[in-house]
Amino acid sequence: MYNAQKDWLGAFMIAALGAGIITSFAVSQGQNPFVGLGITAFASTVAVLIDHLC
Repeated sequence: MYNAQKDWLGAFMIAALGAGIITSFAVSQGQNPFVGLGITAFASTVAVLIDHLC
């Protein structure tokens, strides 16, 4: 059965992991690490909001 209750923390961790993988590549190519962390946090937050609103 489908679980209608959404897990905010779990969704955020999965989104952060996915965004973090891409951001770590960008940092390895010379991007500022703090900018990378900001992009990861923003992307994770937006992904969780979209997941819970749809």
